[in-house]
Amino acid sequence: MKFLSRGLFALILTLSFQIQLFAEYLYKDEVVHRDAFTHEVEKLGSELYQKTGIKLLLVMLRELPHGKDIHQYEAELLSQFQEPTIVLTFSELNSEVDILANDTSLYKYFDRKQVLSPVASAVQAFIMAMIYADSWEHFNELRKNYGGTILPLLAQKAKDEQIVGKYAGSMYNGYIDIAHQISVAKGVVLENDPGDANQEAIFWVKVFFYGFILYGIIIYIRRSIYKRRYINEQNK
Repeated sequence: MKFLSRGLFALILTLSFQIQLFAEYLYKDEVVHRDAFTHEVEKLGSELYQKTGIKLLLVMLRELPHGKDIHQYEAELLSQFQEPTIVLTFSELNSEVDILANDTSLYKYFDRKQVLSPVASAVQAFIMAMIYADSWEHFNELRKNYGGTILPLLAQKAKDEQIVGKYAGSMYNGYIDIAHQISVAKGVVLENDPGDANQEAIFWVKVFFYGFILYGIIIYIRRSIYKRRYINEQNK
């Protein structure tokens, strides 16, 4: 029994070491800890690097190191790499997401602002611009800022047991988006690119958003009708 216990412990230790050893593109994961998540990131990241020479890292932090902001953390991490490298970073307790490249020329292969946009669609961006713009220039800026593939999903409410899944889905969605844009810009096809899967996820975010707006309009109309009826009854 002691032999079996020691053997089992050694096997678990070996497997744990191998997971850490081969988790190259999911550079750090303090949040999700799911084999399927690691496997999908590794497959896509490895293929992207093999076909484009660009390394795309995903970092999932529980919290940023004390005294460092997310940009400092990313810059220190990127200083370890000589090859073209992009890092997508998420910090749970700091509620921050960012993308940084170790060479500014890499930004021509993907739209950083679009990926990190808090708005999913053009219609949603137009509505947000109508509400929050304080000048014509600001209106045009907000109107054009849409297509986000991370923050719109992160913003969705989730039950406690679903939160980790939401984090994994949101960040993987952004990872796919960046990888897909790079592959298109480089003229290569990624076999492990889920294609339109991330767009389907964003579609459901749009459905939720517009449904919420429609619900608000209906409630407003019903209240207005009720108030008018109440006032008319009181005046009789």
